[in-house]
Amino acid sequence: MPLDIAVQMDHVRTVNIVGDTTFALSLEAQRRGHRLYHYTPDRLAMVGGKVFARLEPMTVRDEKGDHFSLGEPVRTDLSEMDVVLLRQDPPFDMNYITTTHMLDRIHPKTLVVNDPAWVRNSPEKIFVTEFPDLMPETLITKDPAEVAAFRREHGDIIVKPLYGNGGAGVFHLPEADRNLASLLEMFAQLFREPFIVQRYLKDVRQGDKRIILIDGEPVGAVNRVPAETESRSNMHIGGRAEKTELTPRERDICAAIGPELRRRGFILVGIDVIGDYMTEINVTSPTGIREIKRFGGADVAALFWDAVEAKRT
Repeated sequence: MPLDIAVQMDHVRTVNIVGDTTFALSLEAQRRGHRLYHYTPDRLAMVGGKVFARLEPMTVRDEKGDHFSLGEPVRTDLSEMDVVLLRQDPPFDMNYITTTHMLDRIHPKTLVVNDPAWVRNSPEKIFVTEFPDLMPETLITKDPAEVAAFRREHGDIIVKPLYGNGGAGVFHLPEADRNLASLLEMFAQLFREPFIVQRYLKDVRQGDKRIILIDGEPVGAVNRVPAETESRSNMHIGGRAEKTELTPRERDICAAIGPELRRRGFILVGIDVIGDYMTEINVTSPTGIREIKRFGGADVAALFWDAVEAKRT
């Protein structure tokens, strides 16, 4: 039976279809005969306990430069939808959190993917700390004295915003680097929240692996290798994607976190693994499925919709 699917996303005209997961999910939904509707988070409205958005019927095409068409917007009660995909990119700020409170009003009668309450309560760099044996040594603080003590213990460190995304604001400070105090001063001015400090993992030079899980089970992975002049491996800033397989350690990591992902209703999750350590659990808008398929791996979009359709029957 065709589903009515509303996609809450950054505007479809802004996506790079070569690597965009939301676009890939939309293509597969359309291929299955489901009806797609597009809206951006600023088009949400709540009144009288109901949640509305001005939805535009959406058609997608895998053609660069001509990848979508939108119909006329119609103010729609989102509870009339079968599925809402919560897919706008971070930053994970109060605007993002507010949208999850609004979508709570329609879930689970309308299936919101991922579950908005658990998205709100599982910030990606904090959720991972629930598995301390699987991650590198990590500090969350704004206290410069705490950071200095952590650095004395661990040497090379990574400092990054707690709620950042896409590699923005990620700094690698070798043990001899003299810029830590200035960096912390800048972070304190830019961010009200604490920031995150981790022991630097030299294995990042061999890649930062993105592993995709559907309903808590690993279904594919892509390795992202940083450019020679970078410590960040994000593909939009020059990281190179390459084919990869899961190691026994990575399968153990997935097995350890899988039950909790299922308990929280997370259908689509992307974790980041460097060497033997998981560094993030991405539940907002994880990416990587187009690269996995391009390298001959699983069709993750198809597996995703299999899981969603099973929950709607």
